[in-house]
Order: sequence, then C-alpha cells, then structure tokens
Amino acid sequence: MGYYKNEAKTKADFFEDENGQRWLCTGDIGEFDPDGCLKIIDRKKDLVKLQAGEYVSLGKVEAALKNLPLIDNICAYANSYHSYVIGFVVPNQKELTDLARKKGLKGTWEELCNSCEMENEVLKVLSEAAVSASLEKFEIPVKIRLSPEPWTPETGLVTDAFKLKRKELKTHYQADIERMYGRK
Repeated sequence: MGYYKNEAKTKADFFEDENGQRWLCTGDIGEFDPDGCLKIIDRKKDLVKLQAGEYVSLGKVEAALKNLPLIDNICAYANSYHSYVIGFVVPNQKELTDLARKKGLKGTWEELCNSCEMENEVLKVLSEAAVSASLEKFEIPVKIRLSPEPWTPETGLVTDAFKLKRKELKTHYQADIERMYGRK
C-alpha cells in the first residue's frame, strides 16, 4: 500500500482518486497508442514551463541535438522566469577545431571554447539542426556555453551511465546561467 516505513514518501507518490482507485505517481509522462498501449515519452522533472506558458522538454531538445558530430554532450536548461532555453555543450575537439579553422579563428582549446565567436558559430549549427529536427522555436537554445572539459563520472556532472546530473550541472554553470539570462 506504500513505501515500507516511509509515510512521507508514500503520501508524496501515491494518491486516491474520487472512485477510490489508488495510483502511484512515477514521474513519467506517457501517451496511449491507437491500439491502447501506453508509451513512456518523457519525465515530468524534465519539463519546464517558460515565462510565456510553453512547456519545454529538456530531454527532447537534447535528444534532437546530441547526435551532431560537433557535439560530444549537451545539457539544455530553462527556467520559468525566462522565455528561452539555453544550453551547455561539450564540443567534439576535432570538429570544433575544424570549424574554427574554417572561420579563421585560432587559439588553444580553452580559448576556442571561451570565445564568443565560437559560441555563435556552434549556436548556428545547433539552430539549423533543431529546425531540421522539427523543434519548436521556443525549444531551440538561444545561448550556449562551450565547455572545454568533458563531463565524466569523475567530475560529478554525469552518472556512471553518463546520464546528466542536472542539479550538479546547474550548480557548476551557475555563473554562466546568470550571464546568459542577463544578470551579469
């Protein structure tokens, strides 16, 4: 009937509807197929309501962009006080270096990743890919931060299975979040 010796978690995750039916809230978002099968399509915690009321699935944005050759890893971020999505990107070193050379930009790996010009060039590539992937305009990241360090379990920014640790990424990039949302 609930979690063993954990009344608080039971109250948070279970509820009873008006018909007396007991439900477990898993945090998954699903949709029913025409044949009646339930398909899990998202996680509730990965949905963010933007300032104008649109809901953005951060996982959907990341899935649409993470297979680009230029991207080794990506984390989309949004909050309800703003009307746009931002992103943190671990670029592929070879692809980013090639793009920099084509654009006539030079520097060390860290200098390229910290360059506003490179951020803008990568953002153009991301935007084109997002449009091709049929993302809505409000789902496309407007600003990004390139990270010269890869995210590994040792850095604490991803799990052992290389899933994003959103809370840790938010803390790690807090200054960049404030900069991209115009507070600094």
